[in-house]
Amino acid sequence: MNSKRPIGAIDGPVGAGKSVAARALARELGFSYLNTGAMYRAVALAARAAGVGPDDANVEALLGPVLAAIKIGFDGDKIMLNDRDVSASVGKPEIGDLASRFSALGAVRARMRELQRAAGADGGVVMEGRDIGTAIFPDAEFKFFLDADVKTRAHRRFEELKRKGASITEHEVLEQLIERDRRDRGRELAPLRRADDAMEIDSTNLSIDAVVTAMKAQSNARINAAKDLKRA
Repeated sequence: MNSKRPIGAIDGPVGAGKSVAARALARELGFSYLNTGAMYRAVALAARAAGVGPDDANVEALLGPVLAAIKIGFDGDKIMLNDRDVSASVGKPEIGDLASRFSALGAVRARMRELQRAAGADGGVVMEGRDIGTAIFPDAEFKFFLDADVKTRAHRRFEELKRKGASITEHEVLEQLIERDRRDRGRELAPLRRADDAMEIDSTNLSIDAVVTAMKAQSNARINAAKDLKRA
């Protein structure tokens, strides 16, 4: 790889615990943390503000100016869209659904690929999403695929949304997750799947501490192996 420091990739479906685990792992390793799902949700917000919907005719052409001008950044835990804090908006269920639909478009994925690769170019980052280990950084030094039973994921997501004051039932969350899974795993461009060299972790019955401990051990082993290979 050309990066100066190692890169970590964590992929998996909604509700598997990627964000919490990735943030904790980055802290343990002294790396930066980047949530690419939030970047796609920021795109959905920008598209909606521009009056563009995923089912519009010529949607990719309509999105062209939006994608060309878009600026997405992170200020601590804040998600910045065109220099505006949109943290409160990107977590809404309807934005997540829009993001999933827009993410199937080639123009969106190409622009996000540029931004995500630029963000991780110097390494020293733990990046989480759907296709980090397969499409964005296929040569990442350590990769994980974090999954869990869909009912467990729905319950976690429901509790998260409830804490944020969202008006939604757990059954509705479950139905949304099943549809998101179908769409993410079945899309033609960069579908959600485990990279061949990724360590798969089922978090259904694991605490976040147990998940992070397993990830840290594997990450350090991969980082040390990469160092040994460079010295050889």
